[in-house]
Amino acid sequence: MSAQEYIYGAVEAGGTKFICAVGRSVHEMLEEKRIATRQPAETLAEVLQFFHAMQLKYGRMRGFGIASFGPIQLDRRAQDWGRMLATPKPGWANANLVTALQPVADCGIELDTDVNAAALAEAELGAGQGCSSVAYVTVGTGIGAGVAINNQTLRGRMHPEMGHIQVRRDPRDASFPGVCPFHGDCLEGVASGPAIQRRWQVDLSALPEDHVAYSIIGGYLGQLAATIALVTSAERIVFSGGVLENGLLLPHIRNATRDVLAGYLPPHEPDGCVENSVCISALHGRAGVLGAMLLARRASESQAVPA
Repeated sequence: MSAQEYIYGAVEAGGTKFICAVGRSVHEMLEEKRIATRQPAETLAEVLQFFHAMQLKYGRMRGFGIASFGPIQLDRRAQDWGRMLATPKPGWANANLVTALQPVADCGIELDTDVNAAALAEAELGAGQGCSSVAYVTVGTGIGAGVAINNQTLRGRMHPEMGHIQVRRDPRDASFPGVCPFHGDCLEGVASGPAIQRRWQVDLSALPEDHVAYSIIGGYLGQLAATIALVTSAERIVFSGGVLENGLLLPHIRNATRDVLAGYLPPHEPDGCVENSVCISALHGRAGVLGAMLLARRASESQAVPA
């Protein structure tokens, strides 16, 4: 069987949708399908159907990449590798993505978080090209962040959960209790899409440009960017997600990042540190699925293709 008869499989597993894709490479995608995230059995059955059909159409699987929402067990040595942990997504705690998808992945499987995979994609294909260290932040229904350093993602006992850091509260926003079911007013609890909806009854993009919400939310996200810069020394911090769609929030994030850092970190060029290092994704909402495809390529490299 020739190399052209093999495909890579990729899944971006999100809290609202799964994006399933197959391709010959990250630059030659063949087909994709979006599947609404429902209960695990129903959702994963539809995912399996897609990949079964794709293998009949295009050939055997060469490598399989899963970029998932979390928290999830990433330690390949653990007996429960691939198991969802204490996720607030109803019904998904203890669901095991690796076990569920193995029937269509008779090949190497690589698993990471959606934001870690997106950081890999931004480093290789997007706004982080040419940088050895890239952080990726998504701000939508939740807030997540991943980091890729020299083409390796940041992991430890678990994986980064930067959306749940504590932030210094804006005095104009001090009475808002936050919406995080675990921590109340952590970053996700005060700056995510649902938190914005709870305060102002509309999405951020529906508010006028001079609304106080932009400086409040931008201030919180700027604290995150400054924390990432101080802790990881990432060369590029890439923001994405629905909350940033209208483009009005980025200047507020940059201003807050600059204020928090207070000139402490040396700029790469005069007065250009924040403008160059804090930016919007260049992959137009596709960083997660492209990152999953990069994971699939990595999986194939760690396992010989069967004859």
